[in-house]
Amino acid sequence: MEQEQFIREIVPLRESLLVYAGRLMQGGEEDAEDVVQEVLLKLWDMRRELLRYENIRGLAFRITKHLCINRLKVRERYEEAPKEWITTGEVASPYRLLEQKDQVEHLGQIIDRLPALQQAVLKMKHIDGLEVEEITRITGCTAEAIRANLSRARKKVKELFFSLDTL
Repeated sequence: MEQEQFIREIVPLRESLLVYAGRLMQGGEEDAEDVVQEVLLKLWDMRRELLRYENIRGLAFRITKHLCINRLKVRERYEEAPKEWITTGEVASPYRLLEQKDQVEHLGQIIDRLPALQQAVLKMKHIDGLEVEEITRITGCTAEAIRANLSRARKKVKELFFSLDTL
């Protein structure tokens, strides 16, 4: 799909996706806007494969749904964390919070260094929460290829995360 066709067919979905994401995100307009931007970016990255799909609109809404669900899960975990610390008596120190933030940033930098396919598959699986079957439909790769790329990506992330050279 070329840029003109993408603009003609995909970009007009933006408003519908925004309304849908807004409902799923329970009124979080900024989160809904972020989700829709991410959906459009994913669709742009997939533009060469989009013609294989019979229902691109349905695909866009499915991606939106999964991204919203993942954001709600993250939000829920984030909001519940202090309650867990209180009930267990464990309090996160500012030092520990800073250390965790640094680790997340470090992990992001490592993921950005992976080959494009491994990076995309890893993000779809662990950030977007997609199952291998869904990733195969989106990417057009076989399930075995997806699993192999996930395995290589995880191994490389683990290797780089714990090596002193990447610090």
